[in-house]
Amino acid sequence: MRMFDRKSWCVAAVAMLGSVPANAADQVTYQLDWLPGGDKAPIYVCIEEGFCEDAGLEIKIEPGRGSSEAITKIATGASDIGSAGIGALMAARATENVPVTAVMSIFNMGPHAFYTTADTGITSISDVKGKKIATSPFTSSNVFLPLVLADNGLSEADISLTKSDPGALGPLLMTGQSDVIIAWLTDVSRYTGQATEAGKELVILPWADVGLELYSAALVAGDTFLKERPDVAKRFVEAFKKSLVFANENPDKAAAAVAAQVPELSAEDVKGSWLDASKLAFNEVTEKFALGTFDADRLAATWDRVSAAQDLDPSSLKPEDVVDRSFLPAE
Repeated sequence: MRMFDRKSWCVAAVAMLGSVPANAADQVTYQLDWLPGGDKAPIYVCIEEGFCEDAGLEIKIEPGRGSSEAITKIATGASDIGSAGIGALMAARATENVPVTAVMSIFNMGPHAFYTTADTGITSISDVKGKKIATSPFTSSNVFLPLVLADNGLSEADISLTKSDPGALGPLLMTGQSDVIIAWLTDVSRYTGQATEAGKELVILPWADVGLELYSAALVAGDTFLKERPDVAKRFVEAFKKSLVFANENPDKAAAAVAAQVPELSAEDVKGSWLDASKLAFNEVTEKFALGTFDADRLAATWDRVSAAQDLDPSSLKPEDVVDRSFLPAE
């Protein structure tokens, strides 16, 4: 699979950047926490729209297979900076003291949700009692499921939970083999399309609406990278933030940027996924605390939920130790 073309390398040029000498582009390896997709649009925008180039950066993107793997690669120096769930980072810091730090929030809301169809009669999370629920084996949503159920007066004994291949979740729901599936809000467009084809109406029950308030995806960087190349890190974070804003304001161009780098993906599918994902970055939390920032209380609440979900000692980590706000550009 061809992941990159020549545009995936951003090279500073004297003709465009008089302040950056020739051949002075700094190389940065960016680590995805999963395969390329619409929710990863900002890094591709950073490349295709020239924000990385303007910052004198040369970017290489590495695909991933989950936050834990991404954090490990960044901790070992295989990658410099990338995206990962801050909950996974908190757990890794608490248990292994990994040398990785979050420098910017990407998604300030959790993506976890129940999906069902109108014909099931399920309109609230308490309605899932006695129902068949399907989930992916490896989704981080499974970690928070017991908390969400408990918050709504239920336990795992009250549901029939099965684990299936992610690609099978939609068909299981649309054919009635499962009453509910657990999926992310980044997939609303995809499941809506499947429901329409099946002649059904999709019903989405976000877990954030019933108390699961937490930060999710964040820009995380290796401590060695931050210590040895702080100027590069600052330039990257600033360029990434610009790219995030651009992607939100220009979803068609954001989708085209991903498709240009990953031709296996269609711009149409990427756009739907990005529009879904962008709501996790641009919302009422953003309006209150500003894009990319970490509010101390919300950060502490995130650790409360993560530690409870993973049965970790709450005193084993100070949430503020996981973040460094100094790399964010001034508002």
